[in-house]
Amino acid sequence: MTRMLAFIAALLLTAITVSSACVANTAQGLQFTIEPRNGDDVHVRFIRESNGRPESNWETSFRPSELQGLDMTALKSPGTRELRFAIVRDAGRVDCAGSGGNEMARGTCGLTPNADFNRFLASNGIGTPTEEQTFGLIAVNADRELVTALARARYPAPSIEKLMELAAVEVTPTYIDALAREDYRPQSLDGLVQFAALNITPEYIGSFIRAGYSNLPQDDLVQLKALDITPEYIAGFERIGYRHLPVDTLVQLKAMDITPEFVRAVQQGDNLPSPDHLVELRAVTRGLRKR
Repeated sequence: MTRMLAFIAALLLTAITVSSACVANTAQGLQFTIEPRNGDDVHVRFIRESNGRPESNWETSFRPSELQGLDMTALKSPGTRELRFAIVRDAGRVDCAGSGGNEMARGTCGLTPNADFNRFLASNGIGTPTEEQTFGLIAVNADRELVTALARARYPAPSIEKLMELAAVEVTPTYIDALAREDYRPQSLDGLVQFAALNITPEYIGSFIRAGYSNLPQDDLVQLKALDITPEYIAGFERIGYRHLPVDTLVQLKAMDITPEFVRAVQQGDNLPSPDHLVELRAVTRGLRKR
């Protein structure tokens, strides 16, 4: 169980780190580096200086079409020349200018918030973002459609930081609506972040319904997905005689890396060991291996 909780915490920390890293103090000046990567993508790293030391705020890959005005031919050609590009999203725009060539460029950027988007957020009870928060909203591509979908699904208005978390783990209107159709609407925004961070989809939920696990509580789904417990894993135990194991038992078995093959290896005679006994046996075998 500890391993499972640590895994969930790591996933959610990733989402929080994405959003918080993007709200660094842009007022000190924002610098960029850009270079082509394998395939057609372009890798951009935004950097600011704090106390004379560079800090990375946002680093990601874009399709060239997402960087308005970027001359890819100039970026890849020998020599040095002026280069410009802009990232334009609902929350605002980042305009960058510099020089480069030979598949590398660097320069500085300016941030322009979208006043209409800020008014939209305020009218929906979310508040007006600071400049730093605007940069975060641009980085995770939070948009009007997500805000509208949350309201339509009767979620409370998120804070700006929570909106960034939701966008960072790629919660979309389609995802919100699909969960609602399956009657598995997470009851809180934190629950929605968990579902999306773990990629709990209607298809994943449906696979358990078909395996005989209907109406699973949301916490059970989170535990199952965090440990990568699948209907196939459950079917393996069904085949050797364990019928409809409770979710808590499945979580305990998977956390201890107990498989049907392990059961066969330790089984004596025709009697199946109880799940508790299997956990004890696995603990003993692990202890022996450490000696």
